[in-house]
Amino acid sequence: MLTRIDHIGIACFDLDRTVDFYRATYGFEVFHTETNEEQGVREAMLKINDTSDGGASYLQLLEPTREDSAVGKWLAKHGEGVHHIAFGTADVDGDAADIREKGVRVLYDEPRTGSMGSRITFLHPKDCHGVLTELVTSRAEH
Repeated sequence: MLTRIDHIGIACFDLDRTVDFYRATYGFEVFHTETNEEQGVREAMLKINDTSDGGASYLQLLEPTREDSAVGKWLAKHGEGVHHIAFGTADVDGDAADIREKGVRVLYDEPRTGSMGSRITFLHPKDCHGVLTELVTSRAEH
């Protein structure tokens, strides 16, 4: 069962400059940073608020570390902006299987490691009205 908006992923060309904008404009502070070599991104998670299910909601700022990464290709085509929306769940495997049974393409056969040790998978945007959608089970939940 999807329990929250976990994060909104925003693709950017310059992570540090984008973090500075969100800090100066909205007062959001960086909660976590990491480089995900598998996905070819450097990222910053800006915590927005805690949620009633014990999780939190974030903005995830994503800068590609290489041009051939999914985010690098997306930026080259679309420019900076909202890249995806992620829903939190206690069971990414079960929810992905349920959603697959409803005819939505799940992009990974098995969930992968995401931000802060989470388990993630993505749903094809063509099956989700043009929105790249991520399912996330946070480290604390798995």
